[in-house]
Amino acid sequence: MHEELRAALAGLLDGLPPKQAAQAVDRLIANYRGRTPTDAPVLRDRADVAAYAAYRMPATFEAVRAALAAFADRVPDWSPATHVDIGGGTGAATWATAATWQGHHSTVLDWAQPALDLGAELADGILPGTDWQRRTLGEGLTLPAGTDLVTVSYVLGELRPEDRRAVVAAAATATAVVLVEPGTPDGYLRIREARTQLTEAGLRIVAPCPHSGTCPIVPLVGGVGAPPAVAGGDWCHFAARVSRSSLHRQVKGGSLPYEDEKFSYVAATTLDATPAAARIVRRPQLRKGQVLLDLCTTTDGLQRETVTKRHGAAYKAARDAAWGDDWS
Repeated sequence: MHEELRAALAGLLDGLPPKQAAQAVDRLIANYRGRTPTDAPVLRDRADVAAYAAYRMPATFEAVRAALAAFADRVPDWSPATHVDIGGGTGAATWATAATWQGHHSTVLDWAQPALDLGAELADGILPGTDWQRRTLGEGLTLPAGTDLVTVSYVLGELRPEDRRAVVAAAATATAVVLVEPGTPDGYLRIREARTQLTEAGLRIVAPCPHSGTCPIVPLVGGVGAPPAVAGGDWCHFAARVSRSSLHRQVKGGSLPYEDEKFSYVAATTLDATPAAARIVRRPQLRKGQVLLDLCTTTDGLQRETVTKRHGAAYKAARDAAWGDDWS
């Protein structure tokens, strides 16, 4: 699915003046990194959408695929029959869902018609059974009864607080919900707020948290919409490796063949699912004869575990473990 997405994106910017593409990318980067709650779509026209797809789709695909994989690990015998991608734009999360499960029907909802049009164009012949529908993201948003899976990726930061709550409330009516935001302090705070809303709606948290109780992380001082302080707290985030095509390097102005996409996420469900005993929340630190693991645990909050050679198989597992993995 990754290669099919790359092929679909190839040539996307053909015919678009380089200066126009660069200006669109610069504005989208400012929106992505900034704090711009709005009641209007960020993607305004074909140039915006083409630049967005080339600039963001590979990274969004990998981040959402990682979040979905963490959820799927906890419900190995379940797969969705219906999927709704709220604010799906050009459909990166729908591609990621298709890379995780097969045989489902997806519906992409977005308020930017140019994004939906391009998404349908990219997915033509590759993602059969996908509907692309224009819909306002906010008050009044409802989902079809019996929706199995909802994804909401890189959308909440674009919305006003009341619209953000309405979107999460709509998502909470599904059997399973996976929300993904940028791996920034503010992105984590949006996920943290949504996590609380999901548990209050009766869903249980399956990933990344090993429990549905209060998050043990003391967040950075500040809040959504306000710059966080640089000291006095932390935030929960993970990383997904993104291979860069020549188009991706051209649009982003980079030279490396890869990048690491930082993201925060939460997965919740009404299914009878058990979260992992612990989650590795920082990159493991390898030392001579030992591995240091920073864990979020079921009962003891944040803990650092030192695994040494005398732990045998556990030591080998720790050396192979990655940031974001389950740990038991």
